[in-house]
Amino acid sequence: MGRREFYFDENAPAANTLVPACGTLVVDGAGRILMQQRRDTGQWALPMGKMELGERPTECAIRETEEETGIRVEILSLVGIFSEPNHIVAYTDGEVRQEFEITYLARPVTGDPLSNDEASDVGWFTLEELREMDVHPSMRRQIAAYADGKMPFLQ
Repeated sequence: MGRREFYFDENAPAANTLVPACGTLVVDGAGRILMQQRRDTGQWALPMGKMELGERPTECAIRETEEETGIRVEILSLVGIFSEPNHIVAYTDGEVRQEFEITYLARPVTGDPLSNDEASDVGWFTLEELREMDVHPSMRRQIAAYADGKMPFLQ
């Protein structure tokens, strides 16, 4: 299914759903952050996905991270809850979603970065390297919350 993102875009369609998504900001022993390059947009992003019925937010974040990157993680703490009414994602099936993301700080436990049907590339990057990469503004905001040491519970 295709998607198109709108971020503070006056031409964005009106949202018709609000779906919780959970993901991780995974930091390895060298201080690098795990990122995936999305196949649908080409941008780099934190691993994250839609929460399923019967699933806890932490379970969703762990599952999505492993599915999208090949890395199994352990949750350490909460980075923040991010919901921006001006961040809209329109899907080709007619769903138009206002983003609502719960992001956890995590550490890798097992696995190696692997590309898959959702991610064309997966790897570990320093904050300096991330500055030069095509990272969506919503992901930059979450990375900044971690990097600034603020770790807000609400954004």
